[in-house]
Amino acid sequence: MKKVLILFGGNCTEHYVSCKSCKEIIDNIDTKLFTYEVAGIDFDNNWYKFNDDLSYLENGNWKEANIYKIDNIVEYLKKFDVVFPITHGTYGEDGRLQGLLELFNIKFVGCKTLASAIGMDKEMSKIIFKDLDIPIVPYIVLNEKDKIKSILKEVEYPVIVKPANGGSSIGINKANNKKELEKSIKEARCCDRKIIIEDFIKARELEVAVLQKGNEIICSNPGEIKSANEFYDYNAKYENADSYTKMATDLPVYIVNQIKEYAKKVFINLNCSGYARIDFFYDEKNEKILINEINTIPGFTPISMFPKLMKTENISYQDLITILINNA
Repeated sequence: MKKVLILFGGNCTEHYVSCKSCKEIIDNIDTKLFTYEVAGIDFDNNWYKFNDDLSYLENGNWKEANIYKIDNIVEYLKKFDVVFPITHGTYGEDGRLQGLLELFNIKFVGCKTLASAIGMDKEMSKIIFKDLDIPIVPYIVLNEKDKIKSILKEVEYPVIVKPANGGSSIGINKANNKKELEKSIKEARCCDRKIIIEDFIKARELEVAVLQKGNEIICSNPGEIKSANEFYDYNAKYENADSYTKMATDLPVYIVNQIKEYAKKVFINLNCSGYARIDFFYDEKNEKILINEINTIPGFTPISMFPKLMKTENISYQDLITILINNA
């Protein structure tokens, strides 16, 4: 039996989303095939073995649980056949953790260092998407030392303001005027030093799941986000019960094929491995597909799209986890 470490948490804004994803993986891992331990990384980057009721993960208060500090992290990691990082966001998804694991030849689930770093940085990924001739939403980059006034002449409202490195729609806002833009940039800068300002487009939000199974790349049909808010921000994603996701069964066949072609193209050319969720916009009026972003550690929470999309490909939650571990 393979010995697996399920690793969650991290010093990032998506810490609590990671806790929920970890709980779902524990609930669904096939214990006939794998033995496992669970470890968490706190906001100070301390590592702890977690061994307690899963409600502590569900509620995000795992530091109050039965935990043991890990002093020699590398030696601890080497005890396992495979590490399963479910560490969403910066430090856990952006290549830094992946680099550590690769440096010490430790097998792990998911994309390697370079693909993880590119996927996390929205500016870098947009540059790659454009080079692959995949349409993107027009955007402006505002770096740490750039003054807001330097880009005002380029902005045509409304726009979406987001951190260049981040996920779970944290720090993302819509701005309809200069005052809202300044406020949105200030909030986004709490999450990252580099800001992306995109044109706001009226479009359907679609997502596809990509899974590597041996030499085969499986790409799901698109799922659709139905946001309770004007766009799919953190509140709409995790707090507003009126938001939901569904399969986008009414799309023209050629649009579905185009999305899946783009998704596979991105997965292959970024040299991704394991799995990824790739998000798109569908501008129905102009019958145009635009790529939004790639997520190299997609969510595994009860409402997350990735496992739901894989289920439509006749891959159960348990089988999905098994494939990912065996593919590491």
